Amino acid sequence: MTAIALSQSTRRLFTVFGLTFALLAAAGLVRPATAGNIWFEGGVFGSAAIRGYDVVAYFTQGKPVEGKSDYSHKWNNTSWRFASAAHRDLFAANPEKYAPQYGGWCAWAVSQGYTASIDPAAWRIVDGKLYLNYSKSVQSQWAQNIPGLISKGNTNWPGLKQKLAAK
Repeated sequence: MTAIALSQSTRRLFTVFGLTFALLAAAGLVRPATAGNIWFEGGVFGSAAIRGYDVVAYFTQGKPVEGKSDYSHKWNNTSWRFASAAHRDLFAANPEKYAPQYGGWCAWAVSQGYTASIDPAAWRIVDGKLYLNYSKSVQSQWAQNIPGLISKGNTNWPGLKQKLAAK
């Protein structure tokens, strides 16, 4: 292996960049790219699906509720957190019932042919399925034509999922 000579200022720049990234990662503001599970990358924050929120709570309480690491369940190579053992057990018995559509990616973005992360507070249950959006403003755009955009999302998702798997 050949060593590359770097100037003092270039080495300092790399050090500053590395420390900055490490601090941002520790704060949960960025995370390194990994080959991880494509199904729930859109909402994975740290190591928990949909930023650690309890997916069962959307159905049972009608609102986003933060999960606790004490009540977690591993499914589809992803850790899911729940507010209670009862919610964890409901999910474990039927994860497909509670898991968000489009692998946890923003439903509006998938309808447009790309993927985007989500905000757990931007959600809606339609026909018994959980859909998440990037933000509340994006959710309001999605809400203008939910049936049409779900149809587009359902058409786009298989191709997007295949692209994500190829990365």
